[in-house]
Amino acid sequence: MKAVLDIKDNKASFVMELLGNFSYVKVKPITNEKALLLSEIREAIDILNLVKQGNLQAR
Repeated sequence: MKAVLDIKDNKASFVMELLGNFSYVKVKPITNEKALLLSEIREAIDILNLVKQGNLQAR
């Protein structure tokens, strides 16, 4: 399973160190730009699903 976490900057190092101590968790930080891209892609997929369900009109 993959998850994206939004962590306050002042707590990020603590959380990254904590997660890194678990042998079954791989920690890979991403840039803010990549996080924004993932968010925009997720929003586009949600809109596409609404169009497929007939709840939103396509352009």
